[in-house]
This record gives sequence, structure tokens and C-alpha cells, in this order.
Amino acid sequence: MARPPRLLLLPVLLCLCALPAPAVSQNATTPSPASVEGFNCSRNSTYPCQAYALYRAGFAGVPLDLAAIGDLFGISRFMIAHANNLSVSSAPANGQPLLVPLQCGCPSGSPNAYAPTQYQITPGDTYWIISTTKLQNLTQYQAVERVNPTLVPTNLDVGVMVTFPIFCQCPSRSDNATVALVTYVMQPGDTYASVAAAFAVDAQSLVSLNGPEPRTQQFAEILVPLRRKVPDFLPPIVRRNNATATPASPPPSASPNNATVVSKDRDGVVTGLAIGLGVVGALWLLQMLLLACLCRRLRAKGRRGDAVANGDGVEGGKTSSSGAGGGGGGGERFLVSDISEWLDKYRVFKVEELERGTGGFDDAHLINGSVYKANIDGEVFAVKRMKWDACEELKILQKVNHSNLVKLEGFCINSSTGDCFLVYEYVENGSLDVWLLDRDRARSLDWRARLHIALDLAHGLQYIHEHTWPRVVHKDIKSSNVLLDARMRAKIANFGLAKTGHNAVTTHIVGTQGYIAPEYLADGLVTTKMDVFAYGVVLLELVSGREAADETGEPLWADAEDRVFRGRDERLEARVAAWMDPALAHQTCPPGSVATVVSVARACLHKDPAKRPSMVDVAYTLSKADEHFADYSGESVSVDGSGEIAAR
Repeated sequence: MARPPRLLLLPVLLCLCALPAPAVSQNATTPSPASVEGFNCSRNSTYPCQAYALYRAGFAGVPLDLAAIGDLFGISRFMIAHANNLSVSSAPANGQPLLVPLQCGCPSGSPNAYAPTQYQITPGDTYWIISTTKLQNLTQYQAVERVNPTLVPTNLDVGVMVTFPIFCQCPSRSDNATVALVTYVMQPGDTYASVAAAFAVDAQSLVSLNGPEPRTQQFAEILVPLRRKVPDFLPPIVRRNNATATPASPPPSASPNNATVVSKDRDGVVTGLAIGLGVVGALWLLQMLLLACLCRRLRAKGRRGDAVANGDGVEGGKTSSSGAGGGGGGGERFLVSDISEWLDKYRVFKVEELERGTGGFDDAHLINGSVYKANIDGEVFAVKRMKWDACEELKILQKVNHSNLVKLEGFCINSSTGDCFLVYEYVENGSLDVWLLDRDRARSLDWRARLHIALDLAHGLQYIHEHTWPRVVHKDIKSSNVLLDARMRAKIANFGLAKTGHNAVTTHIVGTQGYIAPEYLADGLVTTKMDVFAYGVVLLELVSGREAADETGEPLWADAEDRVFRGRDERLEARVAAWMDPALAHQTCPPGSVATVVSVARACLHKDPAKRPSMVDVAYTLSKADEHFADYSGESVSVDGSGEIAAR
């Protein structure tokens, strides 16, 4: 990875320094002071548990927005708003202390407790810089190295996803007075007494959790107990919305491992002011440089946009003299200015090519809706014709690449009509709903094939939920948007409604009856969990062979709730056998495998989105069901039908 210009790192290097606390022995029986790898797992604590981190808004370029902070920690803004007794639309003040909810765990084989958060590397990032800036010393680079053993810290590729372990701890089982523990990073001038007062606890409790108060403690992580549940009770540091908090890190020493001792006398104050002025000056210089770069980029982008708008097509990174869509009407300018930076990545088709390939968009070439089959230069494509701005869909598609997602091959803009065409790979066997509802096809779709389709779909959703940044929410998962290739493997299609960001609220509710999550329908809440809900419906379709909603409008999940989900778990297999697709009745179909899939569907359809599993959990559980199928001997064997999946 190329090293960023030294000048651009100057403000960061002026502001930051990580100060690891002394290491301690592992496998402790009580919470112990943090080492450079975090708090030790404790045999006296129960994992996982609810924990919190004290985070100060507005530093290191993280926007003053609850959604942006939520994305940084992999949680929803509703969780942050609830924990701090704020409205979801409120914007925190610069430096405002916030309690960030964490799911603290002690993963198998890990000596330290932590809450994992995913971060996508950008140019200039290092473990140390992210730990001490955006994550405000709530973790340390040594811990990041330990939980990412396959990555080389000195050679991080831009775009790679890195797990940053946020230090946390669970209360001791014997400590009935503590509801949860807060990870707090000591700031200049902090003492145990001042921190205890800020959280309305006694200083001795900090000594019990963290050991004696060290003399050099700036930016060391300590644990602070919460005696009552939030938001019923908020500690004073959160209640007073302190907007005068200091930045997350001190000026750097020669090495991030060297502790920095800050004097408390007046000379230290003067030195701090001088450094502060230097930082302000450096930030001003950086702002001027970024502004100059932005202006230059906008001028270049404008030239490229004008070139396409004036009929100069681009293919293979070279400008050609032939038009992208005929005359110079400029109907596509709203789009080209936003996508010109991607022209080298995708093939730009000509309108004439698409018209020839589809027979003039003849109905004989129509696949479904506004999607046509096109044969261009001996290659077969699927062409999606749109009358609206496709900019958002293009922005999402250009950042995803997975075998279980339909691949975008290129696009075309017709300047005379304003039409936009997205050109995708052609997926031979069409959509899943056609296979399930056509009785002849359904009989050829055996249980093993259906289980693999469920797994493929889970892997595709896991990718967009866990390995894109910001996270992508598809918003329109349904069987008609699941395409099957020549090997009957599934691919997710149609990102027209997709949104980026871990959470959002909308008043414009769109979707297909039977698949819409209750929290989205009621409150317009957009999260990855709405995709999980819709995925649960698709699982029920795979098992039952029925549509997501019947002719009266009753959703399939409601019928499953009445006839399958309710009742004793030991009778689940019998209920599933009576409810599943008759096309599966004559096939070798292990009851335990089908019951496991139904149990996963039940977990995905939980009315509380927080209790639905992640797609990581779903994929793992279904892979076990697939292994069970491979071992199936034809006898009536069963697996645990409880379907309990830990929600993340």
C-alpha cells in the first residue's frame, strides 16, 4: 500500500499517541487492569454481556451524527440514542460524551474480552492511527494485530476489512451492585476521584476494578461500574452533555510504545496551548490542501462528464469518438457527473448495441419486468432498462463483488430520452419463485438443492452486511430477486432499493407484501435486520413451496407461526413434515435438516430485530444442516430442533 504524503499525516502525528498500560497475567479470576491486549477474560464473569464505552463525538473526522458513530461501532443509531436518552434525529455536540452500547464477549481461545467492530482500511490507515484517533484509544494496536493474525500490519491493502477489538469487560458474578461496566479512557488531568464523580460512583470501586491509581495514566483504559440501568439513570458525565472534552490522544512520542508524561504545572499548560495552536495551524493547512485537491478533481470530473454528455463514449479506459446514446440533449448530465469516476471500471455500451442485442427491446427478449435478454458480440447479458436516476444503485454495485451477487458488467445512457441501462451478467435458470411455483420444476428442485440455495443466499447477505463499508441493506430480498445459474447456485439481484449505512429512517415505505419487516412497516427503520426478516420468509418458501402471501393477503410467516412454530420442540419435525412442499414428499429428505432450516427461519422472523441472528450465525447453522444431510442414511434421524441462534 502506498504511503500517504507526510504533510497530510502532520495533524494526526501532532495530535496522537497511544499509551499502553502495563501488562498483567491472563485468565484472572477477577477483572484486572488492561494490558496492551485488553482486559483479561475472567472465570468469575459471564459472557457475553451488555457493556458500554465512553466515546466523545466529533474527533478524527467522524461526523457529528449518531448514524456515523453507530456505523463506526457496528450498531444502530437507535441503540446509541436510547443509551443516552436522546432522540434519533439529534446531532451530538462537538466533544459530547456518549455511552456506546457493546456486546462484550470472550471468544473461545481468546485470553481477552472485547467487542469486535469492523473497519475498512483507507489510504494512510494503520492499526495505531485508527486505534488512537477514530476509536479514541478504546483499543490498542497490539490487540488489533492479535485478532487479525492473517493480515500484515505493515502492508494493509486499501479496502480490506479489519476487526478492531474494543476493550470491555463483564461484571463479576458476585458483584450484584454493578449492572454493567463502562470502558473509559483516562484524559489529561483525570484522577480516580474525578472519574468517580463523573459517573456518580465511589473512587474505591475504581481501585477494586483497575488496581491502584497509576501516576502515569493518560489514555489508559479503565473500567467504571454502572450501578443502575441506562437510560433510566445516566451518569453525570453524559447527563451534562459536556462539549469541552479533550481529543482522544496526546502529542506523539518517538514511539507509540513510549509513555508520555504530562506535567500538571503552568509550564505544561503553556506547552499544551502551544501544541494546540500548532495543531490548529496544521489543520488549517490540511484544509487548504484538501480544498485545492477537491477543486482540481471537480474540474477533471467536469471535463469527463462533458465528454460523455457530448457523445464521447468511453471504453476500456480510452475515449472514443462514437456517442454513448446519440444527440447532445444532455438528459444524462444528472447522472454522468456522479459516475464519471467509474467509467474505467465498467464497459460503457452504446444504445445501438443494446437495441440490436434485444431486437429493439422486443417483448420476445423480455425476461421479467423491465429486464431484457441481450446477445452482444456473441455474449449474453441481462439489460435492465430504467427511466430514473440509477446513481445510487451504481454507487452500491461498484463496491460489491461476490459470487452470490449478480455481477454488473456495464451501463449505457441515452441522452435523447434520459433512459439509463444497467447491463448485468446473464443468469441462465431465472428466478427462484418460478421454480418453486411451477410444479414440474419444483419436483426437480430437491431438498439438497434448496438447502444450497439457502446457503448461497446467506453468504451473499453476509457479504453485503459484514464486508462492505458502510454496510449495505438490500431492502428487497424476495424469491423473485434470487436468480439461479446453470449449476442451480443462487445469486442476489436487483439493488434498486438498496441503501448504505447501518441504520436509517424513512417515511417512504416500499417493498413486497409478505416480506416487509414489522419495524420497517411501523417506523420506517432500515437496518440489516430487515434483510434477515425477508430471508426468513424465503426459507419458508423453500420449505413449503408456497408464495410469501396468499390470495387473501395473509403472509406465509403468519401461517407458519400458527401451524409450525407453536408447540413443543420435540414435535417440530412432525409439524414440518405436514406443512412442507408436497414436491419433497417423495424425495430423500432428512427430517432433522428440514426442521433446522425452519428453526433458522423462526429466529430470522422474530418481531424484535435485536433478537434476530446475523447472517454469519445463519450461514454457520445452515452449513451444519448441510453436513447433517451428507451423513443422512435414509433413516428418520433428527437434530436439535430448538433453533436457538445467538443474535448479534
